[in-house]
Amino acid sequence: MMARVHAAIEGMVQGVGYRQATMLRARKAGLTGWVRNLPDGRVEVLIEGKRPALEDFVAWLAEGPARGRVDRVEANWNNLPREFEDFRIAL
Repeated sequence: MMARVHAAIEGMVQGVGYRQATMLRARKAGLTGWVRNLPDGRVEVLIEGKRPALEDFVAWLAEGPARGRVDRVEANWNNLPREFEDFRIAL
């Protein structure tokens, strides 16, 4: 079953390679969507794919790359139709 997750990640997640690591991990897992920095210091992710892969990905979002620190992940799930063809870093 396909699903979509919209997540906001708080902590030391900007300037530590979080977006790049997220993109590489998503592409490796065959997921689509985007990741971007928010002005308030959080990182936002919208990601689509098969539910098991998304569950693993959301668990990884709580860890992030080694140079960062994740304090909180707020993830909202839904079953909207697939919209994206690849995964990218959004501006």
